Amino acid sequence: MVRGCRLRICNSKHRFRIILLLAVVVLAGMCPLAGAVSKGLPAPKSFPQRQLPAKAARPVSEAGKLIAEACENITSGNFKSAQEVLEGSDIRQIKGIEQLRMILSEYAAIEAKRKAFRNEVYTKQIDELEKLQEKSRPQDVNDINHAFLAIIKASDSLEESKKIALLQSPFAKQTIEKALRQSQEYEARGEWIKSYANCYSWLRTLEPDNTEYKEHAEELIEKIKIELSLKDNSCDTSAERHEGIKPKMFHRAVKALYFNYVSTVDYGEMAAKALKQCELIGEVLAKSNEKLAYQADAQKITGWLVGIETIQQELTGPFAVVTQDKFLKVFDEILALNSITIELPQEIVIARFSEASFSALDPYTNLVWPWQVKDFEKNMTQKFPGIGIQISKATGILKVVSLIPNTPAYSSGLDVDDVILAVDGEPTDDMSIQCAVSKITGPKGTRVTLTVRHAGTTETEDVVIVRDSIIVPTIRGWQRLNGGRWRYMIDPLNDIGYVRITNFTETTAPDMEIILNDLERRGLKGLIVDLRDNTGGYLSAAAAVVDMFVSEGLIVKSQPRWGISTYEAAHKKGTHPEYPLVVLINQHSASASEIVAGALQDAKYKRATLVGERTYGKGSVQTITQFPGDGSQFKYTMAYYHLPSDQRVKNRYIAEKMGRKDWGIAPDVEVKLCSDEQRKLNEVHGANEVLARTDSNGVSKLVKRYSLAETLEADPQLAIGLLVLKAKMIQEGHVLKIEETTGTSTSAKLPAES
Repeated sequence: MVRGCRLRICNSKHRFRIILLLAVVVLAGMCPLAGAVSKGLPAPKSFPQRQLPAKAARPVSEAGKLIAEACENITSGNFKSAQEVLEGSDIRQIKGIEQLRMILSEYAAIEAKRKAFRNEVYTKQIDELEKLQEKSRPQDVNDINHAFLAIIKASDSLEESKKIALLQSPFAKQTIEKALRQSQEYEARGEWIKSYANCYSWLRTLEPDNTEYKEHAEELIEKIKIELSLKDNSCDTSAERHEGIKPKMFHRAVKALYFNYVSTVDYGEMAAKALKQCELIGEVLAKSNEKLAYQADAQKITGWLVGIETIQQELTGPFAVVTQDKFLKVFDEILALNSITIELPQEIVIARFSEASFSALDPYTNLVWPWQVKDFEKNMTQKFPGIGIQISKATGILKVVSLIPNTPAYSSGLDVDDVILAVDGEPTDDMSIQCAVSKITGPKGTRVTLTVRHAGTTETEDVVIVRDSIIVPTIRGWQRLNGGRWRYMIDPLNDIGYVRITNFTETTAPDMEIILNDLERRGLKGLIVDLRDNTGGYLSAAAAVVDMFVSEGLIVKSQPRWGISTYEAAHKKGTHPEYPLVVLINQHSASASEIVAGALQDAKYKRATLVGERTYGKGSVQTITQFPGDGSQFKYTMAYYHLPSDQRVKNRYIAEKMGRKDWGIAPDVEVKLCSDEQRKLNEVHGANEVLARTDSNGVSKLVKRYSLAETLEADPQLAIGLLVLKAKMIQEGHVLKIEETTGTSTSAKLPAES
């Protein structure tokens, strides 16, 4: 089944709409099931026409040229050159120049604090390493993990040459050698999780470019996934997780690739990956020390592996060509081989064969089985039937992390840090977080009973909650207020706003419009849009956000291998005033986030300055079809996307194969964080975002909030982004207001916001 989609096409003289009967285009995020069918976003441009202020032409003074040159350097991340420009001039008593000097002084102070913090971390870790070295060499798993952690944290603060020297030190080499020997022992006993957790996860972090470590780590991950697929758990059985999978679903999906996939399909590589997965299935059955739902004796496993080797030999040789028909024949042969050897349910073999073969194309092309469809759509829409809480089991205990306002949980008596001991009477001790989520969520109108121990008490209580439809808002401010409201003004004194977009869904553009309208009524003069850790969402939602800031022209073009390119274009109606704009990005900004950041940065518009780190590098568009049938769906990459100046966003997957790292969108102002800075940032933003209600006695619960000064100190990317935005404001003629008690341009007094 293919759904219709309305796409906008624009040229330089005319705009007109063409309704194309194409598959609905979406942008999948980084998670395996990120992607969904477009639900038809309401047109974001149904808002009253705004009159953009005319910019009067005026002669540029010498001071104006100086300000422009310094600001160009700042917005390019070249603060040193900006400093030299201002120091080389004898112009004084010009407000803009003096304020630029203040901005550069604040930047220098931020960098000095960061350097001191990194030196402190490095010194601490070197001391830790010295203590560990006194033990001669790592003796057990705990020693190895402590040593790896100390080495990684120490190297995180070093330049590349010194980092290499640290890794070549005798202690580091001993640690790696001991970990590798321990890993071999784990794998001989079929303990792949331990091998990965205690060795290869560390090695990949230490040496990300080491191909041998990377490939072995990926093989371990595959074995872990196979093992989990063969196990029952308290939530569901292996058979239930694979229910409804049929061979024809895979056949149809493969046939759909021929004309629809973004590039020529290499069936030989798909076959090689799938057969390797089948070999790993045999190894897991032979060595796993876990209690699996299915068993096979040594003779059957040997028959399975010999059969796979025979099939592999048929596909090798100088004249061997793997066509689509040949590949599908291999699939059928594997199913037949399974039936006479290891005798796993064919649904499991189909699922493992399918996932492995499609991974040879890219990480985003895969079959979505009937039981996965609900989670798939929930992930993209951020809509689901549940109670409205965020939970975690990071410490081994199932706890409430935050509440969602206007939901059943918010009015139930549950609160932050409450421990969930049981769900409908079933203890949560051995329950995975995914299992807990599936048991707590459920059809609207049904009841769930949570046995909880409220924070700070020893008493337990059964809380009965009626499930409802939950919509997770995707727009946030920098600090949560009572009742779930947000602070969106990050510098009220200078009318600078801040919005964080966590995902691109149906509600993103309408919610963003409401917030911008409110900020503009209050005199908004500059805006920071935070796209860090936003892994994507709907293409249409991303285009709608860009459309708010660009008056006309191309936003993004999707270029398939065959057929007509599709376009998203901006329109004058509803465009917001052209105030200075800064967008924050990091390595987890992907997919739709890259379209927004890339289009606003693009040389055609130069609408925003990007601050942070290079983005993830997805660069491709996925579509969903129900063609495989029987409740399954097929998500595949159908196009690469191009930004307004027609440059293609480089795909990480392709770049890595070529040994390159220039994928994604590069920031104008690079601000890389070390792991301890990231940890501190997460802690502060996490506390500022938590929504609590009351404790069990009805007394208002105090939640730790960090002040603006504390937040900026913990978040160098935001702090430097704010300085860059202020420089852009000065360049446009704004005079910043200075808070008298602190001598900075950021007010310490924050009014309440609705």
